Amino acid sequence: MTVTDTSPPPDPAQEVPPRRKARFWLTVGSALAVVVIVVVTLGTRFGTDPRLVESPLKGKPAPPIELEYLESSGTWSLAAMEGQIVVVNFWASWCVGCRLEHDDLLAASAAYRDRGVRFLGINFQDERSDAIAFLNELGRGYDYVVDPGSRVAVDYGVFGIPETIFIDRQGIVRAKIAGESNFAILSATLDEILEDDAAPGTGSDGT
Repeated sequence: MTVTDTSPPPDPAQEVPPRRKARFWLTVGSALAVVVIVVVTLGTRFGTDPRLVESPLKGKPAPPIELEYLESSGTWSLAAMEGQIVVVNFWASWCVGCRLEHDDLLAASAAYRDRGVRFLGINFQDERSDAIAFLNELGRGYDYVVDPGSRVAVDYGVFGIPETIFIDRQGIVRAKIAGESNFAILSATLDEILEDDAAPGTGSDGT
């Protein structure tokens, strides 16, 4: 008994040659690669760390700071730091990000001290004993002060901690890190400020 195949013959128009299939998937892959690159670029603000945020204080004179030391008598004054680059870090013992970034702050402070950079840690809404215990555990590397009533934190527009402010030799706010910092972003920002300072005829606004 002969069985007759009654199925319709394949439609040549619906068949895709292997070479065309390869070109199709190559095109799709290229398009996806472009999308990934664009997303990553936008997500990192065209190559800069997204933690470096714009601040209303950027390019303006830094608000004055005169606060009592955390562990000793006397006060620390920003005015006394004239001619130095100052990195101001707002932190607290209860802040997880502060704990995670602490070693990097210590390392950056040590690495840039001989280049005229001074770090300051402003303890934010914390118990003095807890703040001292934090430093006993994780170490010290620069000056630490207290900010009763968060007056200075308000002046600097602190919304959450950790936050880190960079002030150049002319007393101008140059940059702000919102959130946990690390050595790479600290050093990159300081290198830029130092390079601007060294450039002849260049002001704190980069002109």
